[in-house]
Amino acid sequence: MPLVSYDSSPEPEPAPAKLPAVDDTPVDDDEADTFDPSDVFGISQLAESSKTAASAKKSASSAPAVASAPHVLVNDPSSIASTSLVTRPTDSVVFYNPTYQDLTRPLEGPQNPWSDKALGHKQNTLTGYIEQQVYSDVDFERQQRSFQVLGYAMDPSVEGNGALVGDLDRAKKEGGALVADVKPSRRQVKEMKRKRKAKGTLGEFDDPDDEEEEEEVAEGEEPRPKKEKIQKEYIGPWAGWDGENIGVVRPTEEEWEEQEEAGGAPKSRRQKPVVDAGQQIGFGEEKSVFHGKELLDYQGRSYLHIPTDVDVNLRPSEPGLQECFVPKKVIHTWSGHTKGVSKIQLFPKSGHLILSASLDTRIKLWDVYHEGKCLRTFMGHSKAVHDVTFDNDGGTFLSAAFDRQMKLWDAETGQCKQAFSNGKIPYCVKFHPEQQNIFLAGMSDKKIIQYDMRSGEITQEYDQHLGPVNTINFVDNNRRFITTSDDKTIRVWDFDIPVVIKYIAEPSMHSMPAVGVHPTGKWLAMQSLDNQILIFGADSFKQNRKKRFAGHTIAGYACEPQFSPDGKYVSSGDGQGNMVFWDWKTSRIISRLKCHNQVVISHAWLPHEQSKVVTSSWDGTIKLLA
Repeated sequence: MPLVSYDSSPEPEPAPAKLPAVDDTPVDDDEADTFDPSDVFGISQLAESSKTAASAKKSASSAPAVASAPHVLVNDPSSIASTSLVTRPTDSVVFYNPTYQDLTRPLEGPQNPWSDKALGHKQNTLTGYIEQQVYSDVDFERQQRSFQVLGYAMDPSVEGNGALVGDLDRAKKEGGALVADVKPSRRQVKEMKRKRKAKGTLGEFDDPDDEEEEEEVAEGEEPRPKKEKIQKEYIGPWAGWDGENIGVVRPTEEEWEEQEEAGGAPKSRRQKPVVDAGQQIGFGEEKSVFHGKELLDYQGRSYLHIPTDVDVNLRPSEPGLQECFVPKKVIHTWSGHTKGVSKIQLFPKSGHLILSASLDTRIKLWDVYHEGKCLRTFMGHSKAVHDVTFDNDGGTFLSAAFDRQMKLWDAETGQCKQAFSNGKIPYCVKFHPEQQNIFLAGMSDKKIIQYDMRSGEITQEYDQHLGPVNTINFVDNNRRFITTSDDKTIRVWDFDIPVVIKYIAEPSMHSMPAVGVHPTGKWLAMQSLDNQILIFGADSFKQNRKKRFAGHTIAGYACEPQFSPDGKYVSSGDGQGNMVFWDWKTSRIISRLKCHNQVVISHAWLPHEQSKVVTSSWDGTIKLLA
């Protein structure tokens, strides 16, 4: 049927609906049913008719009836007696208020043979049952303190006051009082109070010859306690206390025996005093020991000569032309230092020798490519050596130690040529790259000292830092140098001019005790003590905020950052003995290699190798990674 009609003729009107005809036949009142006022709607008649139809249907059907509906409650649960608990699976509300006897009644039914818990076992935690109690923190602490001091406390599981647990005899003696209520008597306070020794008399002095004679004690008798010496000389407020034992703590005989059984050093060796400990070794008293078989080979060349009988060409035009990779494992270990190794330095350009400075006051020279053993030991410092550095040709090197001395050594003969000192501790030393007769030293007195080795005198002082100087690095074609200090600042100097030309300091900066230089000389990697390596430009001295190397933990240690010879990787040790390697472009960690038991404080890449790194640690070992 169309929704719209375009016919112009009027629609016919619908015919009116016809009503049903009315039956006008009269009804006889006698034929009508008798009216029941109690059943106005005739419900009883309907019930009788339904019963008649059901009986007729039952008689007509010969098959038995099947009841498929489940059994349901006939009566409403709300009308059931309150003493029964009847529920259906679909019920969400229980119309029954159980009594206390019903709740505490034991569980009934068969026991589960596969359950490890007894039937009716109460447990609301992994190890037992915890009852919820309302107990204030103040009362709990008072009871706990009373139980710790007096040995008794109130029993929280028993209702009412007076029930105690613990030492009942002590509780009876104290009358059940808590520790806060028990007050010592004056006599007890006087006994417990520490007694001060006599202060002495002003103007009187003790006689050193006045010593008591020792009494002879017969066998079987106990010696009499010695009388306390009367203090005559005036001590004043520095007088001690009775029963006070002040002295050096030493191991007992039992502890010595346990150490010896465990493989430790014997008592005689441990108690042996160190000879010349803390005493400065003067110039001319230095010693050197050669550990090799022959000092010169058949052509008269010493170990300083760059070897040519190895698989690697150690004499290219420039080191770092090869492509580098990250090392995977430890392939060699140099051991000989008795304490931690604080600094290692490779032989210039070739890297066929390793110079190591140790906390055991000694400096050692190691071979890399032949036998991998110690070649020479230099002994000339009385305290830990902090820094060493080669000159350009590797024939001599400088050492700086905590005995406040800097010494110039001949690397071939082991002779000490010169000694320098200004009475302060040197933290770092650096040769001038062009003027080899001049070196700089960062001191503990916030100064940078410039020495001329020809005269042995100080020629310049740079004194703008506010803390000990940690590092010195030459930049800008060796016309300037940059220094870092414990004062959390970076300062740039013109060589031989004691005026700061660039001052770098920010509130968020930390101290940077170690610095590495990129092979191109354009970037400086500075190890910050907030566990990250920051990059600064060597020409503009601005921080490159796009490059930040983090993910290692070095807080408290001056772990040196270094670059691979091709500049593709950044490496650093951490405080857990790991070597961490980052990609220079992405600043992401590539590898983390466990190589030492303690902090890896210094390391260096072999300049002509693809993936070999030399590391040193405070565990006293030097390792080669490849």
